[in-house]
Amino acid sequence: MKTLKSILLVVAVTLSTFTFAQKSVKIGHINSNELLAAMPERETVQKQIEDHAAQLTATMDAMRKEYDTKVGEFQAKQDVMTDIIRDNKIKEITDLEKRITEFQKTAQADLQKKEETLLQPIIDKAKKAIDDVAKENNFTYILDSSLGVVLYSIDSDDILPLVKKKLNIQ
Repeated sequence: MKTLKSILLVVAVTLSTFTFAQKSVKIGHINSNELLAAMPERETVQKQIEDHAAQLTATMDAMRKEYDTKVGEFQAKQDVMTDIIRDNKIKEITDLEKRITEFQKTAQADLQKKEETLLQPIIDKAKKAIDDVAKENNFTYILDSSLGVVLYSIDSDDILPLVKKKLNIQ
């Protein structure tokens, strides 16, 4: 009984190996950066990101101008200030420095989050188009050549033109 199970197992493994070996593997590649750059939505998103960055920069510039003004006034009048007023002005300037530093960190994180949020729908659309093209053309694997993961390839099909056609991009 054990021998019969062993023989059946060997036969099953052998048949599955033959079946797997007979399937053809079709590999394609795409430069996803080139695809994303070609998508018309990318320009709109890029403009929104640039506008958001400009708003953050304007706020930062206003904070720096306020800081420079306060430091200038303090330096000009510090000789005639009482100790209490001088200490109060120093605290004011120090607090403003901390706010500027915190704003820089927050603004950078905010800009990155905004970019990710705006780009995700475009990335999802590109991914769906790649998946659709791969299925329609019976590809087994699609490699992303923009990431440098293709070290060697023979007769790989570039599916960028097919994906662009799917997305109606010239």
